[in-house]
Amino acid sequence: MRLFAAVLPPDAAVAELREAVRPLRDDRLTWAAEAGWHFTLAFMGEVRDELLPELHARLARAAHRTAPFALRLHGSGHFGERALWTGAAGDLAALRMLAERADAAARRAGVPMDQHRRYTPHLTLARSRDTATHLHPYLEALAGFEGTPWQVGTLSLVRSHLPVSGVPREQPRYETVGSWPLEG
Repeated sequence: MRLFAAVLPPDAAVAELREAVRPLRDDRLTWAAEAGWHFTLAFMGEVRDELLPELHARLARAAHRTAPFALRLHGSGHFGERALWTGAAGDLAALRMLAERADAAARRAGVPMDQHRRYTPHLTLARSRDTATHLHPYLEALAGFEGTPWQVGTLSLVRSHLPVSGVPREQPRYETVGSWPLEG
């Protein structure tokens, strides 16, 4: 299974972001489906079935050790000229700690993880199909976006189903396969 640990924004936060993004949607970018909006904490890639029980147990421990915290969608950013995202504001130290714990849980469960790098909280909104499309107008339009704070109370394990139909612009499908309450 292709898996990642994530924080999923609540419906109200998704609705606010939808309204902020609506006037920006055009055909120059490939826009991520709202059902797929999330903050990836730790990307695990393909995980062997025999590792799942230990992974679930370790993620449950990570959630148990983490107190709920406030977060909100905030502003805009980009990775190169390819990815447009909105960021997070609020208790970013807690979000980063949860990301560290999810990464450590996966490693200790035997999941081969990429080299560790500093966590940048982001929710991907769109991708450019080529470098000729400049992200500056989108970044500028979303720079002042401030969502309403919400309480993060769950660590989720999400399965990614990659597109297989060959239909242009088909989106990955995401399925939550595990979730644990933050208890701290």
